[in-house]
Amino acid sequence: MKKSDPPEQPVQRADSMGLNVVEIDSNGVSPEVLEDLAQASRLLEGREPSEIIAWAVERYGRRLTMATAFGPEGCLIIHWLAAVAPDTFVFNLDTGYQFSETLELRDRLARRYGIEVSLERPETTVEEYEHLHGGPLHQTDPSRCCADRKIAVIRRVLTRFDAWMSGIRRDQSPDRAAAPIVGWDHKFNVVKISPLANWTKARVWDTIVREDVPYNPLHDQGYISIGCWPCTRAISFGEDERAGRWSGTAKTECGLHSRDHALPTGLPVR
Repeated sequence: MKKSDPPEQPVQRADSMGLNVVEIDSNGVSPEVLEDLAQASRLLEGREPSEIIAWAVERYGRRLTMATAFGPEGCLIIHWLAAVAPDTFVFNLDTGYQFSETLELRDRLARRYGIEVSLERPETTVEEYEHLHGGPLHQTDPSRCCADRKIAVIRRVLTRFDAWMSGIRRDQSPDRAAAPIVGWDHKFNVVKISPLANWTKARVWDTIVREDVPYNPLHDQGYISIGCWPCTRAISFGEDERAGRWSGTAKTECGLHSRDHALPTGLPVR
């Protein structure tokens, strides 16, 4: 797969609902575009994820991308995406701390669907990064580690695109509870599409089993939400599904989907 070339500045983006091309500059996106995205989100609220993905592909074409951490939701989106647009650029934020099972899943998905997920990496290796900070920064400042090895990387990647898809669900965490199907991502200055926003964990797994979609074997060992291995543990019965992330701290998000940075449109904050 080929990567899209970075757009010239200011970025000109064709609105997904057939509006005139709008310029995205340092002042952000216009209220009119926000309202049109909100309208699209409301219209797509009752659609199946496969239909939402097809809509996104039709509207944004090669300016659409997808980010995945190879969670069950991401694997499902790849399953559907392979049927309508297998050439879509799909990427993973490879921090250098991923489980070997996660990277092996990438290879299994490539064999099954023909989609080779690009591993997008920070400028420094883990060894260089830890040497720079006098040891593993995830132990003392996990938010800074996420910012350096995830947020900075996705920001770099998304400059080449107009819209990105994520696998978040509203029932995963308070930060995700107000996620629209389609909205403006104020953090990254692109459209954000979440085809599974209104699905439940049970519905995701029912579909994975029914469609025989590959998934991470760590899920069978109690790892419900899987990120970097130093900051992920298996959870016990009755714990919140994200309790195994940054366990023992107040941190629950890496920052990609934090509500205070990626403001939703078309859905009230609960």
